[in-house]
Amino acid sequence: MRKYDVGYILKPNLESADIKKVIDSFNNIFSSYDSKVIELKETGLKDLAYEIDHFKKGYYVWLVVEAAPEAVKEWNRVVRLTENVIRYIIVDKEGN
Repeated sequence: MRKYDVGYILKPNLESADIKKVIDSFNNIFSSYDSKVIELKETGLKDLAYEIDHFKKGYYVWLVVEAAPEAVKEWNRVVRLTENVIRYIIVDKEGN
């Protein structure tokens, strides 16, 4: 397993319960593949550097995970299908 930095931005018009639901579902993807979330940081609602899909703000979430390749592949698949995510990135901390 490798360590990854994960970041995503949710639409700013989501309710607190919906934000929690999205975060939990994304974290469950990692745990269902015997991977683990080492650190979770919600930086909250922030201004975007530029407008994305007519939004000027977004809800930022950052993670450090230790994950298997299958977990990363599944997370990428699910995040692309989730319409409440306006941007995301996952980066291998080991540089591979």
